Amino acid sequence: MTADLSQIVKAYDVRGVVPDQWDESLAELFGAAFVQVTGASAVVVGHDMRPSSPGLAGAFAHGATRRGADVTEIGLCSTDQLYYASGALDLPGAMFTASHNPARYNGIKLCRAGAAPVGQDTGLAEIRELVEKWLDSGAPDPAERTGTVTRRDTLADYAAHLRSLVDVTSIRPPASHHRSRGDDEACPPRLKVVVDAGNGMGGHTVPAVLAGLPVELVPMYFELDGTFPNHEANPLDPANLVDLRKRVREEEADLGLAFDGDADRCFVVDERGEPVSPSAITALVAARELARHGGRGAIIHNLITSWSVPEVVKENGGTPVRTRVGHSFIKAEMARSGAIFGGEHSAHYYFKDFWNADTGMLAALHVLAALGGQDAPLSALVARYDRYRGSGEINSTVADQTARLAAVRTAYAGRADVTLDELDGLTVTAADWWFNVRPSNTEPLLRLNAEARDEATMAKVRDEALAIIRG
Repeated sequence: MTADLSQIVKAYDVRGVVPDQWDESLAELFGAAFVQVTGASAVVVGHDMRPSSPGLAGAFAHGATRRGADVTEIGLCSTDQLYYASGALDLPGAMFTASHNPARYNGIKLCRAGAAPVGQDTGLAEIRELVEKWLDSGAPDPAERTGTVTRRDTLADYAAHLRSLVDVTSIRPPASHHRSRGDDEACPPRLKVVVDAGNGMGGHTVPAVLAGLPVELVPMYFELDGTFPNHEANPLDPANLVDLRKRVREEEADLGLAFDGDADRCFVVDERGEPVSPSAITALVAARELARHGGRGAIIHNLITSWSVPEVVKENGGTPVRTRVGHSFIKAEMARSGAIFGGEHSAHYYFKDFWNADTGMLAALHVLAALGGQDAPLSALVARYDRYRGSGEINSTVADQTARLAAVRTAYAGRADVTLDELDGLTVTAADWWFNVRPSNTEPLLRLNAEARDEATMAKVRDEALAIIRG
């Protein structure tokens, strides 16, 4: 095939339409290039449930063995299960998934041994250059030694490792919630949790992780189906939470969880069926991780998480560290600062005890343990961590990102009551509100996030900023 690698090699991964933009022949070259760039003598490879994933993963493994590397194939897995294998086996890894993208897409998330990320600045550019060279001149000759392929099931070990990091043995339903539902005083000693796997890899990992725990699981869309017959596996879009919210109310459940396609992100819904802000989850987990680490440690948060996050971190003895948006920045800062935890607005949660990698499943266990360790319903519990009113992310299509961003800067630069910073786009901060505007790297968009102490102020700030952005 004729491949334009500039279209499929992104900042942090490989992603494109199969077979239009890439196929198994190209996956084999990526496998060979990955081994050559990392110098690895062995690698671990896993894949999601998309129809094209097993073939692409197998081709990648073949390319790796032709360059002399031994391959451990772990088969069907979530992305954080691949990170577990990379960390536990101390091997570079390749995960075949397109996360929440539609069925016709697929991709590769790459990491070095210990789940260290591979992006443009950490090897992905060199991998692309090698693949382009081989596309022009022909594939490289096989190495003197052909590597072996070994199959290994890591699901049980992955689940056990996660459960070892959170004490979930004593969780129980919130008494106030069960009394409000009319249950008798001898309410069942189980949290009732509805989980929407979106036909993605959560259907594979959730039963293993929750097995044996005092939880009543109500599964939704656990059948592995990479065509996503029920809804897109992207819980960041509110439309894809509609079924879960309805089911939580119908079941009178204690909470709901939704996972994206490769099950590395987790979204939470309270007992009323209302979505819980990922910033509130970040703050809740940060408090728990600080307690585990003796009330000391750095907590990473990107600059569009709520003001609640650094406040809670300081209240619990920790040191908040603010970063740009994007997992490569979070992971780099985790490693640099020795942070114990990090969270993003997009429901990516990073743990020092998980090789600084992101795992929504571990965040979900923290939520279950926190809820089951006290008597209030989830809505009351998270209210402690959800102190401000936010706009959510609002995208505006613009003809000239630079010009519109400059217009926003000009509008606020002369005001004495605000400060401006340009860590990532432009952040304007006042005593009672802030907003950030940053350009998309891949589309002609500006992304706005605003927050204030009350809804009316937030709406005013949001609308003023949007009027300037949209010109």
